[in-house]
Amino acid sequence: MAAGKGTRLKSQHPKVLHEVGGKPLLAHVIAAATRVVPAEDVYAIIGHEAERVRAATESSGVNFVLQNEQRGTGHALMVAQDALAGYAHVIVLSGDAPLISSATIGQLLNFHLDQNAAMTLLSADLDDPTGYGRVIHENSRSAAVKAIVEEKAASSSQKKLKEINSGFYVFAVNDLYGHIDRLSTDNAHAEYYLTDMAALLRRAGKRVVAWKTPSAFEVLGGNTRGELSAIDQMMRAAKCRQLMADGVTIFFPQTCVIDGDVHVAPDTVIEPYVQLLGTTKIGANCRIRSYSVIRDSEIADNVTVRPGCIMEDSRVAAGAILGPYSHLRPGSEIGEDAHVGNFVETKKIKLGKGSKANHLTYLGDAEIGAGVNVGAGTITCNYDGINKHKTVIDDGVFIGSDSTLVAPVRVGKGAYVGAASCITDNVPEDALAIGRARQIVKEGWAVGKRAERKK
Repeated sequence: MAAGKGTRLKSQHPKVLHEVGGKPLLAHVIAAATRVVPAEDVYAIIGHEAERVRAATESSGVNFVLQNEQRGTGHALMVAQDALAGYAHVIVLSGDAPLISSATIGQLLNFHLDQNAAMTLLSADLDDPTGYGRVIHENSRSAAVKAIVEEKAASSSQKKLKEINSGFYVFAVNDLYGHIDRLSTDNAHAEYYLTDMAALLRRAGKRVVAWKTPSAFEVLGGNTRGELSAIDQMMRAAKCRQLMADGVTIFFPQTCVIDGDVHVAPDTVIEPYVQLLGTTKIGANCRIRSYSVIRDSEIADNVTVRPGCIMEDSRVAAGAILGPYSHLRPGSEIGEDAHVGNFVETKKIKLGKGSKANHLTYLGDAEIGAGVNVGAGTITCNYDGINKHKTVIDDGVFIGSDSTLVAPVRVGKGAYVGAASCITDNVPEDALAIGRARQIVKEGWAVGKRAERKK
């Protein structure tokens, strides 16, 4: 269920698209669901900002049901009736509870089937159950549910109960839709509540049970900014623990931001204040130094990323050294044992094996061979104001400092470019290209200039 607005977030964005652990709330729930059943059997009920929610999650392959008017959780299942025709059972998940695991969903379903129940709810014991409906059992030893009492309607003794209704359910489809039309909007919000199905089904002589998860944290929802922050911290702490258990060293893990889909191989060291985001993959024996931010990139083995590097959608081969303060923009491919140094920016380039660009350089839309030295302050001028153009630098080239290469241009194998040159024409192999004005020295000129200023 992903149709709600989430007014307590005080946001113009759909509630289920707020992110924790690097992904929207709903994306986490979909990922857990599709590990239990195929994506084509998952239906997201969307309503508020429906098209934005659809666009953000449609790559998952799930289906969508539109709840044009949001009239409660019971109403959400009403509008899904046609979509669920033909299924024997339906698992109902909350799109704003991203900690739910596929293991818990599977256990809930198995319990429901074993109990031959019409309705099974997932319950949990919370130290502070405030705000949640309490689960009332027929007796202390029975899974059978007598009632679900909402916080506002609970007596003082019922409020002391720790077992809460999480909002996750399994229904027998025939029993659900055989009785859902009896739901009433006779409540403070004039909505159809899915929790009321428990009483309806019991009165019809159907079996309603609860399965209590031992992992109570999984049912927590993100209803406020504070709750989102707490869930995000839990996810990231768990990710760090998992990586460390797999052989990764993380110094000061509470300062690191590591998304759930990141992969890091053993014996890599991650220093404090590092961010590893998206689908980043890092090989073995790497060192990622402080204040680096790496998103959707692949780093091979034995790579050193010095402090303050920024990388996005880039690839770095084994043994390369980056930084400090390098900026690899999308499409950058850094070769084996290559060096990209301080304040060097790259975009959509290939830098060959052992090549070096160590200082204050911009390399964009370029193909650079092996063993190339790019001097400080070099620029590939790739944009003419309308179109982008490519620079090719072949193997073994030496580019002198402060050179400007105006694309499209090619510097041939083994050639030299003199410092401060502006290169607009192709340079043949093993040639020396100098594209600057001849130096002129005027003896005594400065003496006259100073005298002129005194007048």
